[in-house]
Amino acid sequence: MNIAKQFRDFVDKGNIMDLAVGVIIGASFGKVVTSLVNDVLMPPIGKLMGEVNFSDLFISLSPHQHLPNGDRIVSLAQAKTAGVAVIAYGQFISTVLDFLIVGLCVFGLIKLINMMRRRLNLDAAAAPQITQEEKLLTEIRDLLKAERKETGLE
Repeated sequence: MNIAKQFRDFVDKGNIMDLAVGVIIGASFGKVVTSLVNDVLMPPIGKLMGEVNFSDLFISLSPHQHLPNGDRIVSLAQAKTAGVAVIAYGQFISTVLDFLIVGLCVFGLIKLINMMRRRLNLDAAAAPQITQEEKLLTEIRDLLKAERKETGLE
C-alpha cells in the first residue's frame, strides 16, 4: 500500500476530521474569549481601579526609564520600542483571566456532556430489554395458563 493511500485512509477516518473541526472551533473560541477579556472585562475593571490600563502594567528591569528624547516611558509599547526589558504583568493578568474563562467553559461543557450521558444511560436502564430466554418463558407461562383454563383447573 503506498503512502498516499495510507494517508488518505487515515484522513478519511472520522476522528481526524472531528479533531480538525475541534481545533478550528477552539482557536476561534480562544479569540472570542481574548477579545471578551481585553475589550469588555478589563476596561471597566481598570476604570474601577483608578484609570488603570492593564495592557500597560509592567515592571521595568532596566535602569533606563526614559526614551532617547528624554520622555518617561509610560506604556508597554514605548518600553518595547525602546528595547527596555520589562515584566508585563498586566498582560499576564489578562492571559490568566482568559485561561479561567476558557477553563470554566470547558468545565461546564464536560458537566453537560456527562449529564447527557447519565440521562441516556438511565433511559436505557429504564426500558429493560427482554432476552430470548425471557420471551420463551413468558410464552410457556401463557400456554400453561391457557391449558389450565381449558381443563378447568383455574
